[in-house]
Amino acid sequence: MKGRGVRRGATCVFALLALPSAALSGAPSALAVIATAPAPSASAGEPDEAESSATCRETFPAGSERPKVTETFPDRGKSGYALVLDVTVLHGKGESILPSGLGAETGGEAQRALEAAGFYLPSMKGQSAPKLETKVEGNQGRSHLTISVVALPKKPGRTELTLPPLPIAMARASGEVRTLCTAPHTVILEDPIANTPGAKPKGNPRPLRQLEEWTAAKYATFGAAGAAVLAALLAWLLTLWRRRPKPVLPPPPPRPPWEVALEELFDVRVAQLVEQGRFAEHFDRVSDAVRRYLGARYGFDGLETTTREAMSALRRVSPFIGVLPDIDSFLQNADLVKFAKLSPTEPECHSALGSAEEIVRRTMPLPTDPFANLPTRGEAAAPAQPFPPPPPDDRGGPT
Repeated sequence: MKGRGVRRGATCVFALLALPSAALSGAPSALAVIATAPAPSASAGEPDEAESSATCRETFPAGSERPKVTETFPDRGKSGYALVLDVTVLHGKGESILPSGLGAETGGEAQRALEAAGFYLPSMKGQSAPKLETKVEGNQGRSHLTISVVALPKKPGRTELTLPPLPIAMARASGEVRTLCTAPHTVILEDPIANTPGAKPKGNPRPLRQLEEWTAAKYATFGAAGAAVLAALLAWLLTLWRRRPKPVLPPPPPRPPWEVALEELFDVRVAQLVEQGRFAEHFDRVSDAVRRYLGARYGFDGLETTTREAMSALRRVSPFIGVLPDIDSFLQNADLVKFAKLSPTEPECHSALGSAEEIVRRTMPLPTDPFANLPTRGEAAAPAQPFPPPPPDDRGGPT
């Protein structure tokens, strides 16, 4: 009877209670309520209001409907490891359910009774604190509680322990607080090193090297790599651009044939071939300059055509060339020196040079239009202004 009286008079640990705002206007949504069991009945024959233990006592009045509770607890475990008690409570929509705050009252009778049974509660401030999830389905609420306990039997080896009932607080919309007790659960515990022969304590593992992420260096590396790739791409594009086919520059406009002819005749005069006795070479260079000029001026190959072919082409030029007889006479004399091996005299050489310059000047376009379009074969150039003959030099020949 004495032990029964101790159990009936034990203090039930407090419960965290979340009350609806409609019921407690102006009060906080969560209240800490310490549920204390009432004093035992004076009559020895009075029946108990609910089954009680040293860790929990239900406070449902007679005739009230007890919520439907479903519990799961592992039947096997290891010493020193956490065991999870899952509790599902079906209650009314206006009722609130939260796990009890076991362990908040250090040294309380309920906590001492739980520890005497071989179970300890983790710190309520850590991640192993009781967790609650509530869902409302129509007019009924479903609360799922997760309570973790650590089994620490006093004797080594295989041990069978019984988890005593744990209190669960339930608050109604009217503010009335009731306590619901879970059922006791038996679990068989094994030592963690039961399968290790000659097990010995092991020291702490070596500390792991802490690595710090160097964000600035990482971004700098990524930036340098991106810059290198971009630079390589730009260099490749620049190489392709430099190797592109470049347009060919147009050739310079051709020099007027009369300008080229007068320049060649001037070179012959400066060469002083006559003074050196090289009469045939002098005559040949003068003849080639005139033939090249006539071909370029009137559209035929002057060096590859014969005198007859050249004169035939010149006669077809329109309008008629005024110095055509002089051209015929010059070409005939040049053929005698070149093909008949006739040796010209010094006066004949000077006369041939003067005649060549006269032919070029008299067939040139007008001085006002020096870059006029050259006529094709069959066309004649504009009549040139006649130039006076060059004065004779000291030797009696033309200059």
